Amino acid sequence: MPDSNSTEPLKRSSAPLGPLDGLRHVLGGCLMGLANLVPGISGGTMLLASGVYPSFVDGIASLTRFRFSSWGIIRLILIIVPALAAFLLLAGPVVHLVIHHRWVMFSLFIGLALGGVPLVWNLLKPVKPDIAPGVVIGLVVMGMMAMTKHQVGADGPQQGAFVLLLVAGASGGAAMVLPGISGSYLLLILGQYVAILMAIKASVSALRNGELEALSSAMGTLVPFGIGVLVGVVGLSNLVSFCLRRHRRITLSVLLGLLLGAVLGLWPFQESIAPQIGDVIKGVQLQTQADVDAVDPMDQASRIVSPSFLQALGSLGLAMIGLFISMGISRLGSPRKEPEP
Repeated sequence: MPDSNSTEPLKRSSAPLGPLDGLRHVLGGCLMGLANLVPGISGGTMLLASGVYPSFVDGIASLTRFRFSSWGIIRLILIIVPALAAFLLLAGPVVHLVIHHRWVMFSLFIGLALGGVPLVWNLLKPVKPDIAPGVVIGLVVMGMMAMTKHQVGADGPQQGAFVLLLVAGASGGAAMVLPGISGSYLLLILGQYVAILMAIKASVSALRNGELEALSSAMGTLVPFGIGVLVGVVGLSNLVSFCLRRHRRITLSVLLGLLLGAVLGLWPFQESIAPQIGDVIKGVQLQTQADVDAVDPMDQASRIVSPSFLQALGSLGLAMIGLFISMGISRLGSPRKEPEP
């Protein structure tokens, strides 16, 4: 039987929204959009770190069960619209910074992710040994993701059949909800990353030029993928919502492990490895120098390097800045909660 506080995070999703709480949802949505711009960083991690994760998953779950709540819908809008705006408006600057100032951005993201740890820790009070298995599970999952981050998708097929596109979309949608899991990595594992990216670019170009035939061809890829994304988001949101209601402590402990483990793949000090003819990038073998030159810097493999003393000091400072930003956002509009006896 769930404990007396098992539904607390979910009840708040339909409660009236104050100005500061609304601002927290907007900022959490912005962080989600920014995170989805950076390979290896999960939008769900940023939602959890900013304290609006329960609002998001329970809002989606409530809509799919036709349990409409005006405040729940408002909370979803305050998360989703800023996330889309940040994704569309800041794509260029963020990608540029990640490519040319990786250690700066990754240090900041480490702090942003860790800033959510006190929030989840407080929700787990009184902290007991029973949370250890869940935390370990979360850490192991993220450790495995970090170890395979530069190896996924090397030989996967790139042209997706309908069913495979549905599976890829569902996996990517689920990754949007689950903290610590990057959707781009799952798409690479399934060999659909390039197919989806090319379809998106083709659809944008077709819309600009009014090419209906090209748009129809791109939709043949994007429609099943989009259906899969919707299924993934809805399915996992309902699952997480159910788990938070019925198994609150174990669910929060796994989320805590995912949050702590999210930093494993964000080691700031890495340098890109220049691709060579014959290398396989995202399932495509580079056969000419033109192919090599066309590789996006974001897609290049990387290796860990040792930082200088000043870089290490600067990285620590940036991580602290990210930590305080995330902690500050998570506290906006949050009611003080007394520890349980």
